[in-house]
Amino acid sequence: MYCDKVIELLKELERSREDTIPPYNNDGINQVLSEMKTLDAEIIDFLRTQKDNLPLDAIRLRRAAIERNKRCLLTYIWTRIQRLKEMRWEIGAILPSDVRQNLSQSEIEWFNNYCKTLVSYMKTIGPDTGLNLTQDTKPPKSLYTEVRSLVDAGKLELESGEVLILRKNSQYMLSRSQAEPLIRQGVLEQVRH
Repeated sequence: MYCDKVIELLKELERSREDTIPPYNNDGINQVLSEMKTLDAEIIDFLRTQKDNLPLDAIRLRRAAIERNKRCLLTYIWTRIQRLKEMRWEIGAILPSDVRQNLSQSEIEWFNNYCKTLVSYMKTIGPDTGLNLTQDTKPPKSLYTEVRSLVDAGKLELESGEVLILRKNSQYMLSRSQAEPLIRQGVLEQVRH
């Protein structure tokens, strides 16, 4: 049946968790592209061999299958790119190794360009050094937050010049601007919202 392979690609993507990206299915994409070329060749064959009595329904069916395959492939790629965008905003510019190995080379290039574009844009807004748009993705209820250290991270110099020694399972009250990057890196976890 036409379009079965591309539907399987989309189902595979849908079955995966939304906070990760399944391995890029290059074989599946190549099979879909091959099916599209075969359908196109069949259409051309109909046009060449049956000029007097064209099977219009067969041609329309094959053309619709080609268009559906195209739309589904674009959906597959777009969904993967959207997940990459979400990851950039949630965990930052450095992707976990398990996610990175599931990406195609073109997706890695796209992600790197997206990060560069986002950083250059953030430098152009705000005061001298720019404005980090990824810092406060939700409006804060207070300027300070209570955090717990998940690892022995050593010394942390605060904006006030004070030095904290981050020990595992110890709790601290830090400004959001200093806690957010460490929370994203997995060094700290937020105790109270």
